[in-house]
Amino acid sequence: MKLADIIVDQALVPQLSNTERDEVINELLDALVEAGTVSKSLREELAKLIIDREKKGSTGFGKGVAVPHVKHKKIKGMAAAIGVSARGVDFNALDKAPVFSVVLLLSPEDKPDEHLQAMENIFRNLQNDTFRRFLRQATTVDDIRDLIQEADNQQFSG
Repeated sequence: MKLADIIVDQALVPQLSNTERDEVINELLDALVEAGTVSKSLREELAKLIIDREKKGSTGFGKGVAVPHVKHKKIKGMAAAIGVSARGVDFNALDKAPVFSVVLLLSPEDKPDEHLQAMENIFRNLQNDTFRRFLRQATTVDDIRDLIQEADNQQFSG
């Protein structure tokens, strides 16, 4: 599974306008709704589920990244949005540092294997220092799109 298979091209937000965790989650959900990936009628329910999940345990795993995610029966296919914050977001990350790159993943409830594959791919790339640095420096949709393509084509080393 490639990043390009799950990341919605129209849901790339190189300059998040919000700095609070819940608002960032909502901003990325809005991008997925605007892209036609998520039904407007499902948006509020998904926001509540994702935020409730964050309250139980942060998906900010350190190094300036967070991967909020949810599985839902009305989600038909894997879909992810990416947001980049220049100012940083308090995600209550494990290392207590601000988060600068957020990948919001939505998965079908009945496809746990695909969800795990997607999470593994996202984490593998976000663990890579070079990928993480370039994502944090991305200022345009094209920057993010190029980075995803490069990661899918060659997998960063290091």
